[in-house]
Amino acid sequence: MTIAITGATGQLGRLVIQDLIPAVGAGKIVALARSPEKAADLGVAVRAADYDQPKTLGAALTDIDTVLLISGSEIGKRTPQHAAVIKAAQDNGVKHIVYTSILNADTSTLGLAHEHRETEALIKESGIAYTILRNGWYTENYTGSLPGALQAGAVMGSAGEGRISAATRADYAAAAAAVLSGAGFENKTLELAGDTAFTLSDLAAEVSRQTGKTIPYSNMPPAEFAKVLASFGLPEGFATMLAEGEVEISKGVLFHEGSELSNLIGRPTTPLADSVAAALK
Repeated sequence: MTIAITGATGQLGRLVIQDLIPAVGAGKIVALARSPEKAADLGVAVRAADYDQPKTLGAALTDIDTVLLISGSEIGKRTPQHAAVIKAAQDNGVKHIVYTSILNADTSTLGLAHEHRETEALIKESGIAYTILRNGWYTENYTGSLPGALQAGAVMGSAGEGRISAATRADYAAAAAAVLSGAGFENKTLELAGDTAFTLSDLAAEVSRQTGKTIPYSNMPPAEFAKVLASFGLPEGFATMLAEGEVEISKGVLFHEGSELSNLIGRPTTPLADSVAAALK
């Protein structure tokens, strides 16, 4: 069995490959990357694959049994990009597609969910066996901005007291590796999220505890928060979408009570305190 990992040079892709090598052996893994030279340090075979250049995808998926389709990062372009990978998988006789979707994609009110729903439908229509990994929020979505929060003296957002069942990239990567190296996951959809939910007030309290400084949570109107995000360099449209998404988070769209993720990886998901400590190093 040969497994191809799309987006292999991204943060999630690299972690999946690290976890997968001990499980199946480097010789059974192919890293697919837009810039193959950036994948030279991964320790596995590398093939060029560009979502926007379908001709590269056919060669990339030759003699591949399973594909991990890591969702693209270009909002608004992901459905046609993913469709190109799915078509190449069909043309090359790929037997199994594993896709990184979003938590509760079928009912989620987050703007990001739309392209995931479309991609899930395309995969199911392809006739190829599938596993949908509906990943919840990455804890790093918040801990990555802690240096800015410390500088500003507050954790900022528009999520109110919405509870967020986040987990780390490493947790989700371990889940993907478990599915790719395991058996019995065909035609299943897995809702994956952290064991213990937190609010942004909880995050601020943990940052305060670990730094010895008083770092409150500042809950802002979404329009104001969008301006803050734009001031950090995010494109205006993307900043607005993220801020509006925070309003949905306040309603519980990223809360999940199940333990599917920890059951799959065979350990508890990474505690918030550990993630904060890592970000503050």
